[in-house]
Amino acid sequence: MAAAWGRPLHAGDRPQMGARFHRNMVSAETGLPERFDPVAGEGVLWQADLGSETHSTPVIASGRVFIGTNNGRPRDPRREGDRGVLMCFNETDGAFRWQLVVPKITTSRFWDWPRAGICSPATVEGDRVYIVSNRGEVMCLDIDGLADGNDGPYRDEARHATPAGEPVLPLSPQDADILWLFDMIGELGVRQHDSAHCSILLDGPFLYVNTSNGVDDTHKRIDAPDAPSLIVLEKTTGRLVARDVERIGPRIFHSTWSSPMLAEVDGQRRIYFAGGDGVLYGFKALREPPPPGTVPPLERVWRFDPDPTAPKENVHQYNSNRRISPTNIKSIPVFHDGRIYLTGGGDLWWGKNESWLWCIDPRGTGDVTGTALLWKRRLGNHTMATPAVADGMVFAADCDGVLHCFDAVSGEPLWTFKANGAFWASPFIADGRVYAATRRGYVYVFALAREQRLLHSVKLDSPVSATPVAANGRLYLASMRRLYALGAR
Repeated sequence: MAAAWGRPLHAGDRPQMGARFHRNMVSAETGLPERFDPVAGEGVLWQADLGSETHSTPVIASGRVFIGTNNGRPRDPRREGDRGVLMCFNETDGAFRWQLVVPKITTSRFWDWPRAGICSPATVEGDRVYIVSNRGEVMCLDIDGLADGNDGPYRDEARHATPAGEPVLPLSPQDADILWLFDMIGELGVRQHDSAHCSILLDGPFLYVNTSNGVDDTHKRIDAPDAPSLIVLEKTTGRLVARDVERIGPRIFHSTWSSPMLAEVDGQRRIYFAGGDGVLYGFKALREPPPPGTVPPLERVWRFDPDPTAPKENVHQYNSNRRISPTNIKSIPVFHDGRIYLTGGGDLWWGKNESWLWCIDPRGTGDVTGTALLWKRRLGNHTMATPAVADGMVFAADCDGVLHCFDAVSGEPLWTFKANGAFWASPFIADGRVYAATRRGYVYVFALAREQRLLHSVKLDSPVSATPVAANGRLYLASMRRLYALGAR
């Protein structure tokens, strides 16, 4: 398969988080390991040290593996201290190739949480890597880093990698080559909260990016009520070409951390996006770039409120209310067999103890809140994981540490499993199995079946926030401190 920019992708690559466009956490890969023990070395093809905290899911493309982490164990001894880092490794043997090192925002810890690192997963096409940094910057990077020179037009990588007030250090071939950069905070007035998180959706010439606009340090005020929640950039230049005008800002209960999804519905390509107000929006996908100097609004054609009785105005008066609060959506909407599957509920830190899995009809236009719900099922007190759908089943994980399996058509509960630790990572389906990992570092492997069959479980070296992924016959697991490539030797 040929990709843009002339570099081929392998058929089994995983160039973004979730399946292309539809975002389902499912892979067609086969030959994956059922049993493994990364700590003991069983089934490990290679492993690579990361920082001390890793919340980004690995992405595999064009012979490279990309993952966001922090600078807890610096690869470059010249660049010490808390930073956001994107690392690039060889897919074949795990050899380190290059890294993007980004200084922290120093306004307050609630802009760029200490040691969180780069939380966003990369999106790769050809020899271009797209990423949202910990500083709310959308970046286009050269897949080879600076090893093949500084390709520009951006030339200020050395200054960018250096915290303010410190001497600028010379670059090395193991540093990132930034091709262009769009600063959402500087250009759009976004008030990022805790950390930027976005899996960029690439569609033709466009990049769809959520902005991570959120509350201030008190968690009771929106400093940027007019900042957009969803923007569109031109992938070749980083030019802003569209933005939402829904004015979601005043209704954001915590932050905007869900990523966009694309599906063709009623003969129309639509971008489905869960705002920080807990509402799912459907926008017309752009067909061509607007004239230079213009930034038209995204055209909303569809709207669904999964929690219509929740508060919608003066939402921050419900801060820390565990009985009544707005709904918050941190997962990605998934499109499968003409339906959308979505998880959400009360915010883990500040909201009500209630969460749900919704099955939604994406058809129609206008506000479909009263007609589009096909079914909903209660999960635990909170959920942050994206659902996965395959073989007539949908799997959803919650922060109570329960993995749920439902019939994808009727919503009938099929089975549950209580794990050791909360699920932040999403369940992942491949090779007839369901892989799920917890914040206590446990990885579970289940048969993809309508009855519970646990095939294997193992404890990693540290907690897991990253979703397991598969590419080119290998399974990739990232703990907080280490990346493992697993498979048959």
